[in-house]
This record gives sequence, C-alpha cells and structure tokens, in this order.
Amino acid sequence: MTGFFFKLANSIISWQSRSQKTVALSSTEAEYMALSDCSRQAVWMKNIFSEIGMPLGTIPVCRDNQGSIFISSNPVQERRSKHIDIRYHYVRECIEDGKIAIYFVEGSHNPADLFTKKLGQIKFEYFRKQLGLEFYSP
Repeated sequence: MTGFFFKLANSIISWQSRSQKTVALSSTEAEYMALSDCSRQAVWMKNIFSEIGMPLGTIPVCRDNQGSIFISSNPVQERRSKHIDIRYHYVRECIEDGKIAIYFVEGSHNPADLFTKKLGQIKFEYFRKQLGLEFYSP
C-alpha cells in the first residue's frame, strides 16, 4: 500500500491511499516507490501554489524507513537496489533541486500508517487525532 498526506495550516489538504501498481521485492523498495509517488504530489502542489501567487519553499517529507531515505539521498547504485525501476529515482532530482527534504520519523509516530496499515484502536485514535480527524455526534 502507498499512503501519504499533506498538511497546510494544521489541516490535511491532500491525501492518497492505494495499492501499489508494481510488486516490490523488499519493504525498502516499497517505501521508496511510495516516496516517489509522494514527491510527485509535492511538486504538483508546489506548482499549484506558485501559480496562485503563494510560492512554497522546500516541502518537508517524513519517512519511517531508513533504507528508502538512504537510497533517495545517495545516487549510488548498489547490488541491493539496482533492480529498482528508474522512474522511482525522480525523488533524487526533487531533493537535489530543493523541492523536497526528507526527514526520518519513528514508525510508531508516523500518522501516514493510518492510510497503509490495519491499526489497533489506540494507534488509530492517536493518529486520527494527529491528523485532525474527529467524529462528532449530535
């Protein structure tokens, strides 16, 4: 599953949760593919905001997989990552151009898990609150 969200002024303005189109051979590859999808959305949003006269700086992207962060930040080809399709390396260009910056966040504190995993009630409610999603009963 690929899942990510974008917040502006502490409100979610864009999100996605879907099955990945390609089978990944490792969790690092799956995370890297999701990071690439997220970077494309970030660049699109950056362009939209620029068109309406509100240019954004570098967009911070938080990840909970050290392997995907390493691959995105280091353009070195290794035997463990040489099979990754070249289209997913777009994220490297985004980092190099200063469009996005990658930051590590602990997996237990990553609210994007709400879009990709089946969570227990405690974690679900914790992440839901972090995202500003509340259920109101009359």
